[in-house]
Amino acid sequence: MPAARLDVESLSAGYGPTQIIADISFDVPAGDRLAILGRNGMGKTTLLATLMGLSTRHRGQIRIDGNDLAELRPSSRSLRGVGYVPQTRGIFRSLTVEENLSTGLKGRPRSALAEAYEMFPRLGERRRHLGLQLSGGEQQMLSMARILRTGARLLLLDEITEGLAPVIVKKLGEVLTSLKSRGFTIVLVEQNFRFAAPLADRHYVLEHGRIVQTVTREELPSSTQRLHALLGV
Repeated sequence: MPAARLDVESLSAGYGPTQIIADISFDVPAGDRLAILGRNGMGKTTLLATLMGLSTRHRGQIRIDGNDLAELRPSSRSLRGVGYVPQTRGIFRSLTVEENLSTGLKGRPRSALAEAYEMFPRLGERRRHLGLQLSGGEQQMLSMARILRTGARLLLLDEITEGLAPVIVKKLGEVLTSLKSRGFTIVLVEQNFRFAAPLADRHYVLEHGRIVQTVTREELPSSTQRLHALLGV
């Protein structure tokens, strides 16, 4: 499936009376990787949750390939190619790896399972293990594999490296590089600047719910010191 273009215009969002995201506008061309950087509590997770339709209050436009999703439920956004990997990973802990990957596979070819095991060979080795028996890194691999096998074209990834061993972080970086070569559009929320820096085509720094810095891949070498100051690195 072709990659999806994301356009966000004048997006504000929050939960109940609390506004967390304030009038944000940006775009992600089809096939690009965007890193949303920022310290804790700056609105990064809320931004991704809003793009997926999970915030309780929002206004503005969220368009994929020109089609506005702002009023659609999360399930409808998923059907339009949006995949979301939350910080909590969202796997079924009482199901095996293969059962996790097979759930909701209706309409998708069985080859989607083979593709998941090809991308994450460790999951193939652990296919009969329950989700609760997996390490944190294996759970993260499973969470990503579950999204990929749905046919998603736009991936929203929230802090996928948090708490993981360096060898797993390296593997996830390789996976994101592979996904870009396959044409996926990726929005990556990260605190780990060293992980995000070589992967993203553009970096946005979020501070108190607003974008305060935009850095392209070409500008990164001359902007690293400024980014470190904003991120407290």
